[in-house]
Amino acid sequence: MGMQANAHIVWDWNGTLFHDVDAIIGATNAAFAELGLEPITLEQYRELYCVPVPKFYERLLGRLPSYEEWEVMDATFHRHYTEHRALCSLAEGVKELLTGWAAAGRSQSILSMYGHEDLVPLVRAFGIEPHFVRVDGRTGPSGGSKTEHMVRHVAALGGVDPARTVVIGDAADDALAAQAVGARAVLYTGGSHGRASLEAVGVPVVDTLAEAVAEAERLAA
Repeated sequence: MGMQANAHIVWDWNGTLFHDVDAIIGATNAAFAELGLEPITLEQYRELYCVPVPKFYERLLGRLPSYEEWEVMDATFHRHYTEHRALCSLAEGVKELLTGWAAAGRSQSILSMYGHEDLVPLVRAFGIEPHFVRVDGRTGPSGGSKTEHMVRHVAALGGVDPARTVVIGDAADDALAAQAVGARAVLYTGGSHGRASLEAVGVPVVDTLAEAVAEAERLAA
């Protein structure tokens, strides 16, 4: 596409490369049940979801959960998510998109807020790990912003120009994290956020990952 070889994509994992929205909804509703909350639909989740995650629970509870409530809900979510994720797969066309981007001499990496020790073997199991120069999951407590993790991730990449880096994710937080390091962002509607909330961020919003890659080519040119 007339683009230099040093363009780079930082991919999000959950809700982007990994189509796990059904597992997330099931695990979220299991966590809600611990506090006596009614289950929510995918549409409600996409309308209300935000990070840091305790703020999401505040929208449903009318108050921030206590530390003890958060601990219970977080542990419950991760336990049920691990059970549900076995039925999930990569998003449509992922392997072809990763192969095509790499074949053009461009680099790519993964930065996820999913725990690092769980993320790496999952990426490896799908046979796509060789496409990435780096795979980083969350270290430390869950529920926070992606920004500080993005700063460390981009610094660790070495030789990647943030100005020619595009973050592809499914959450407003992905765009904020990209902005913090001087990168661009494309947001995908197939995950945790609805289109309206994504468009409010002011970056390109797409409905397929093929469109996301095409937009990344344009932004990084």
